[in-house]
Formats: sequence, structure tokens, C-alpha cells
Amino acid sequence: MLADKISGNQIGIWLLLPEHLRLGTWDLLRSWSGLPSERVEPRLALHLVNEAAMCLCSYRQRRTLSQKGFELANGLPFVPTDLAIHDLLASHTVQQAQQLQIALGKLRRAGGHFAGTLLALDPHRMPSYSKRQMRRHRFSSEEKPAKMAQTFFLLDCHTGQPVCFSLSSSAQSVVQASPELLHVAAEILGAAPAAAHKPLILADKEHYCQELFSTVRTEKVFDLLCAQPAYSNSLHRWSHMAAADFTEHWPGYATARESYHFQAEPQALYHEYVQRSGVRPKDYQYQGFLSTAELAQVPALTQDYPQRWHVEEFFKFNQALGWHRAGTLNLNIRYGHLTTVLVAQAAIHQLRQRLGAPFVQWDATHLARNLFEGLEGDVRVEQQTIVVTLYNPPNAALLQHHYEHLPEKLAQEGVSPEIPWLYNFKIDFRFK
Repeated sequence: MLADKISGNQIGIWLLLPEHLRLGTWDLLRSWSGLPSERVEPRLALHLVNEAAMCLCSYRQRRTLSQKGFELANGLPFVPTDLAIHDLLASHTVQQAQQLQIALGKLRRAGGHFAGTLLALDPHRMPSYSKRQMRRHRFSSEEKPAKMAQTFFLLDCHTGQPVCFSLSSSAQSVVQASPELLHVAAEILGAAPAAAHKPLILADKEHYCQELFSTVRTEKVFDLLCAQPAYSNSLHRWSHMAAADFTEHWPGYATARESYHFQAEPQALYHEYVQRSGVRPKDYQYQGFLSTAELAQVPALTQDYPQRWHVEEFFKFNQALGWHRAGTLNLNIRYGHLTTVLVAQAAIHQLRQRLGAPFVQWDATHLARNLFEGLEGDVRVEQQTIVVTLYNPPNAALLQHHYEHLPEKLAQEGVSPEIPWLYNFKIDFRFK
């Protein structure tokens, strides 16, 4: 195919290849597959990564990816069948997918994608179209219960980037899923028990449970700050706290700190923070927060906790990569698939950060439609270099700055410019 040259409108996916080289995607996928570079399996895994970047991983029946320049970017002369992908994913375990997440997370942490000092814990539920019998889930009493696949994400609040995730059917609760997720995160972040500065995890009311707080307190790896549900007995207790217990920080905003014990664990000490808003007593509104640590009240409640909403921004921006619907609930298959989506998201994040505006403002769907599968071009070989020519791309001057003379740029960064899944050819770009 390289000898014959290739022309198509999906040449834009080749712009992601340098980010795979910088990220170390090939070594990650080869390690996950457990097979050498000569085998087809690592290339099938790379197909999954790039398919996710094209936002096509949930619509296999509608995709048309052949003979447009996409398949060769994965080191393949063909687009894999659904059966080949199914067999690849079915041959790997949940534990292997978790090990891939850990390796990816360590690379991202070393690359500055996140520091992991302030984290948000949040479930993300996807409609499932599995034919299996399973517990139905609903978000409110007005909704009809439906089958769900649950993902539980841990994101860095400062950068909005995912650290890791876990996956379950709708039968598993947040409390049951969270400890396993935190163990994976601890390995990625290198967090040790009883460290001087523990990462702080922010959680919503769904995580308010004695078992979860007890786990975090006992393991001493993270600190947890969680909003409390406004139960009637809690509101009654907060509203009858003495005025002297509150410290007013500015007009209409005051906080108080109380010691807190769960009935099932009376010997364990936690810290309850009560937030009071309103100027006149009749207008007072209360919100409680519970923490495993003694925190500075104003920064924790007014600066740190609101950053938890970066989770929703992340899902809105990136869920089209593959986190918006679920087919099968064979967990090892789903775990492996969604972990390759996590690899795609990491490479796309690097691309956005490198190119800047306007690409950094494009969500996953916009990036896929207007960059990865929206550019006309051709691919050919000259000496030991694959030359990708793009015709009239948007923001051509910006792309030229980052992609022309690419082998020299990669070598200056300490990255090998040879593409191991394409027979160690180098890659360069031209713009016309």
C-alpha cells in the first residue's frame, strides 16, 4: 500500500501518530498484549485507540474506514473485523486492563498531565444495550428504570485529566466500587500511607457513607472531603448550632467545624464542616461537608470543592470517545476497550495542548470530524520516511510549525522518530 501511495479524507488521523510516539503508546499496547512487535495483536489494539479518537467506537455498523488512509496508520493493510476485536479483548483480563491504566497513569504523571494533589471522585453511568438480565438503575423517581453500565472516574481537578477509572454493572454501588479505584490511583500517584501531604479527594453526596470513610481513614493514603445530604435531622442540628460556633468570613458566609462520629464507628473521629449562607437568620441556608482530615475551612469549601465540577466538563468534552453508551457487559471486554479509549484521550490531550487555539477548544466530536477524518491528503514513502501531504488544511500555518521537519523536532525532544508499528519508518508532513 505504501508503494502504491494512498489518497483519502482520513489522513488527519496521522497527525496523532507523533503524540503516540511521545506518549509511548506502542510500548503500552505491546505490554498489554504480551506479544512482540511482529504480531498483529498490538496493531489491533492501536486500531481501537485510533478508532476511539475518531469517535466511531460505538457505531461499528455504520463506520466506513477502509481505503481512506486510516488503516495504515495502525500498521495494518485492512480494517479489523468485529470478531477479531472481540477475540482480542476477550483474551485479556480486567487485571491486565488495570495494569495498562497504571502504566499509562505513571507516564502521564511523569509527563505533567496531572499532579494528583486534588482529585474528584465521580460515577458516570452509560445506557447499556446488553441483553443480559441485570439490575435497572434510575436517576429519579420520575424516570423509567433502565440497564446501565457504571464507570467510576478519578480526575485531577487542576488539569481536568483522568487518573484512572473502574467499571461495573449497575448492581454495584459507589461504596463497593471506590476502594478498588483508590488502590489503582495510589499506585499511579505513588501515594504512601501516612504521607505528610495526602492527596485530597472530593466527592458528592452519593459517596456519603460510613464504609467509604472508614476505608479511607484506615488506609491513610488519601484524605476525603464529601458533601453531606441535607437530611431533616442534619438540617435541624445545623440550624440549632450556637451562633458563636460560626466564624463569619464575609457578609452572608460563615463556617463552623464540629467533631463527628458515625454510630457504627463511635471511636473514629471525623471533621464536619457546616457552611452557612445568608445575611438574616430567617434567610440562613446550610450545607454540611464531612472530611477525614482537619482542613482550612475557607480554601477547602470555597476554592477546592467547587473544582469538583471539572468532572462534568470532562465528560461533556470527551464522552464521545466511547464513554457515552455501552453494548456488551462482559467486563473484561469493556475494561480493555475503555482503557484503550483512555489511551486515545491522553494522546488527544497532548495534541490539543501542543497546538493550542483553536484546537484546544474543540470537543472530541469536533476534533474527529474536522481534523482526524476531515482532511484530504495522501501518504507515500520517500527513502526511509513516510511523507504525509495535507491539502488545504485549516490553520495550515499552525500545523506547519509543529509538523514540518518532524523527525528533527522529535529527535530534539529525545523521542525516537521511528515508528515501530510501521517498520521503523520515520514520518514527516507537507502542506499544500
